Amino acid sequence: MRVDAGNKADIPEGESRLIKAGDEKVLVFHLTDGFFATQARCTHLFRSMEKGKVLEDKCVQCPLHRARFNIRTGEVEEWANFPPGVQLLNALRQEKALKTYTVVEEGERLFVEL
Repeated sequence: MRVDAGNKADIPEGESRLIKAGDEKVLVFHLTDGFFATQARCTHLFRSMEKGKVLEDKCVQCPLHRARFNIRTGEVEEWANFPPGVQLLNALRQEKALKTYTVVEEGERLFVEL
């Protein structure tokens, strides 16, 4: 499935945009070396990361428990660590990478392949 993610100019460098693809929500990120896409829900407690921070041009940080994921690979850089005590919950919620998707640039348009 291929989904139109809008114009490149609509996503400033260092930011992301939420798109819907059927039942799936995807975040499209604009980093210094291009566009990348991940699932939009944190794998810790499945909360939206739409308001997550892009850190050091490589990670997105979940706004709830501060888990950090590599935007390019989806891999966990740091598991949930906030507030103190959340580590008890982590015993039940093992680390899990985000799904990533290919972003295709065609002219000024972006498309995400699911």
